[in-house]
Amino acid sequence: MATDADEGVNGDISYQFSQSVGHSHSLFTINSRTGEIGIAKPLDFETEKKHELTVQAIDGGGLSTMCNLVVEVMDVNDNSPEIIVSSFNSPIPENVAPGTVVAVFAVRDQDSGVNGEISCALEEQLSFALRPAFKNYYELVTVSALDREERAQHTVVVTAADAGSPPLSSSHTFSVDISDVNDNAPVFNQTSYTMYVHENNAAALLVGAVKATDADAGPNGKVSYSVVPARAAEEEPCSCVSVQSESGGVFVLRPLDYEQLRQLEVVVSAADAGSPALSSSVSVRLLVVDENDNAPLVLHPGAQDGSPPSSELVPAGAAAGDLVSKVVAVDADSGQNSWLSYQLLRATEPGLFAVGAQSGEVRLRRPPSERDAAKQKLVVLVRDNGRPPLSATAALSVLLVPGSGDAPLPRQSPAAGDDDGSLTTSLIIALVFVSLLFLLSAAAFVACKVCKRKELSGGPVLYGPSSVQSYVADGAAAGTLPHAYCYEVSLTTGSGNSEFKFLKPVLPSLPAQHCS
Repeated sequence: MATDADEGVNGDISYQFSQSVGHSHSLFTINSRTGEIGIAKPLDFETEKKHELTVQAIDGGGLSTMCNLVVEVMDVNDNSPEIIVSSFNSPIPENVAPGTVVAVFAVRDQDSGVNGEISCALEEQLSFALRPAFKNYYELVTVSALDREERAQHTVVVTAADAGSPPLSSSHTFSVDISDVNDNAPVFNQTSYTMYVHENNAAALLVGAVKATDADAGPNGKVSYSVVPARAAEEEPCSCVSVQSESGGVFVLRPLDYEQLRQLEVVVSAADAGSPALSSSVSVRLLVVDENDNAPLVLHPGAQDGSPPSSELVPAGAAAGDLVSKVVAVDADSGQNSWLSYQLLRATEPGLFAVGAQSGEVRLRRPPSERDAAKQKLVVLVRDNGRPPLSATAALSVLLVPGSGDAPLPRQSPAAGDDDGSLTTSLIIALVFVSLLFLLSAAAFVACKVCKRKELSGGPVLYGPSSVQSYVADGAAAGTLPHAYCYEVSLTTGSGNSEFKFLKPVLPSLPAQHCS
């Protein structure tokens, strides 16, 4: 405000900015009558902190004066902090050590004082941290191990805020990609595999597949399969099984025989294409399923060396239900393919014999009669339970021993424990009785001859074995024995109970023309 001592028109004063002020006067206004200075445009502390103005006062008489006015601009918090990135590394390997620098950045605020004081922070981060480097510079570093398989990308948000009132802030987002490292071996979806193949299979038959996955990416996660030796000492893996390297399909390369190989176990390895490669293995158990490819094999009765089978003896006194023989057969197959059943296929007298369907025992259906042929021939069919069934036949020859008083065959219930032993015992008893009858007849004949000789000679008669032998020899020499063979009869005390001796030729005691 200026004053003038003059009166009247000469005392009226007007105000204006001097033209020499420069650009600052455009930011301000002045009232020419009152001299009040105002702001024409917004002021920016960061652009110019103070302005110098020259005000000129002119009276009505043309006289003037000037004064300099300095306007200082006060700072207010009108600028947010800035984040300036100097370097940024992405992607980073998942196996980097903690403390690895990922990014370097600087922060600044154009405001002054507390308005320009900046602090930085991360939003909810456990794997990364900020580390001050030097004035207004920070480093973004790792603080823990990274795992690409758990998280392939991390979003890190850095926030910078000033201390103004109210505070202003800004943020910057770092997208950190994690590159893969071959740190995971392939994993099979099963701990072991069991597969099945029918015997007599076709060559190169697909029987199943194994499957393994690798959590790594790219070549590190590409899996290939192979069959490896089951034990370290083995040089070559199993030659009858292979695995397709890409799909994991398991193939059986050649036909298998259940009777020779019922199961086999191979080890399949899954390896990735990383460097170095990682691998894992799994056991594959291959079970061979039986097919009905074996006919029953008859063990008894069976011809040996091409000779016909021996005949079974049945005494005339045998009763219905007595055991005559037993057909014994086996089948190399398993399960129901090896279940055998027996059936009488043909017989000389079909009504005389019966065959146990499960046991193979041949028994008398009725007692033998005089009308039955002495020699009976039977054919027994042995069939398994496979699909389709296979069969074999067993031929038996049975001799019916005629005569009365013959001991019957010992009976044996189907539930008896040892059928073969009972059959053998029956045959031995029959042979003993037949032989005993023959011995008794021979002894009676010799006794009669001795009695006749006693009557003729009037001398004493000896009944010992030596006298019998001597008499038989003399009689043969004299031509009284019409038979072609000479026999020695030796009887001991109690021979009728437990011991007997078969007749045997006495060749040395007779002339050559009487023994053949």
